[in-house]
Amino acid sequence: MRRVRKSIAVFVLSLAAATPTLSETLSDAFVGAYNHSGLLDQNRAVLRAADEDVAIALSALRPVVSWSAGATHRYERGRSSVPLDPIVGSTSTTASVELSASLTVYDFGRSKLAIDVAKESVLAARQALISVEQQVLFSAASAFIEMRRAIETVALRENNVRLITQELRAANDRFEVGEVTRTDVSLAEARLAAARSGLAAAQGSLAIAIESYIASVGRKPGALVQPGSLPSIPGTIEKAKAIALQSHPDMLRAKIQVTIAELNVLRARAAMKPTVGVTGVLGASDDLAGRGFGTSASITLGASGTIYSGGRLSALLRQSMANRDAAFANLHLISHAVEQNVGEAYARLAVARASREASTRQVAASRVAFRGVREEATLGARTTLDVLDAEQELLNAQAQLISARVDEQIAVYAVLGTMGYLTAKRLKLGVPDFDPEGYYNLVRKAPIQRSKQGKELERVLRALGKQ
Repeated sequence: MRRVRKSIAVFVLSLAAATPTLSETLSDAFVGAYNHSGLLDQNRAVLRAADEDVAIALSALRPVVSWSAGATHRYERGRSSVPLDPIVGSTSTTASVELSASLTVYDFGRSKLAIDVAKESVLAARQALISVEQQVLFSAASAFIEMRRAIETVALRENNVRLITQELRAANDRFEVGEVTRTDVSLAEARLAAARSGLAAAQGSLAIAIESYIASVGRKPGALVQPGSLPSIPGTIEKAKAIALQSHPDMLRAKIQVTIAELNVLRARAAMKPTVGVTGVLGASDDLAGRGFGTSASITLGASGTIYSGGRLSALLRQSMANRDAAFANLHLISHAVEQNVGEAYARLAVARASREASTRQVAASRVAFRGVREEATLGARTTLDVLDAEQELLNAQAQLISARVDEQIAVYAVLGTMGYLTAKRLKLGVPDFDPEGYYNLVRKAPIQRSKQGKELERVLRALGKQ
């Protein structure tokens, strides 16, 4: 046991030695997590992919120009119908090139609806990104505050070991002069062993908290500064729920998904109607022997539609209507979940605050009791066990107070998250604002690679690849 405890202590000390001595606030941890998060980078890339869907949908309303070219070598061998004519062979090589262009003239709004769906999907992806941002920042807040819990608990346990060591020394001295029995000494030794075990567990929790901090923030923790005043939150649950229903990203995304589902029903109906398009073809051919050269051109206005597709189009329409009903049901579920999360967060906050107030009073009373019992023990009115019990009561009260303070701080940030307010902008972190419309504005008109906007887009993509 002593060897395991020593190895844990060495591990924690080695981490502490590698930790910079600069002070670090909760805001610093937020900024570190925001800049370090691979999860944010991943979902920003997902958002850029959704932006491209708008360009892809827009391309359906633009002309499609294509070309084709080919060369044909032909060899023929035969005889005429005249008897005894010789068999004659001939060869020819012909090259041709063709340029064609096609444009959808009218499709009963099917392509326009596809563009609208793509635009709404972009808005949904933006809300999903905000939701991920909240997760990242809450993880950073939890990691920072849990580090504070672990540090204070280790300090408390170390002090507990020192106190019980003093009590054991005093018990040995009193045993030497016959004031107490060997039982008192053994009780003190047992409590000291338990205290050392508790210290080893606290050091292990600190090592775990350090690793969690590194994973969330992206660096080893410095000298963490105790958080100051907590962010303000609404005074009533009802007000917080009203804010959450209006601003929480999950709620906004569910509303957008309902709009997308309704648009998809209209797209499914439009798919049952014909399409009118125009096609132009320009071609040229040459036999490559100088015997013939020709050109051709044509333009065709045509319409096409499906008469029977085995029930596929009808099934797609029914499917889109079912998805719309599911989206409405999901909105209903999300609204209830958002309200429930707000209520639970406020309940946990109320419990933490009540626990903090009670633990504060308990610590004050336990400290007075411990000092009194220790004084009475020196006069012979109390036993060693009484002193150890009083010291344990004080330790438990102090540990509960540490946990209550930490739980209260985490609960406040949880309330902000359930309202949709746990974002870099609202926390005023001072990090460069992420502009979700920047990339969208570059691609929404579907620029080609060689255009001026396409070249600007290439520079942006190269910059993203260097991050």
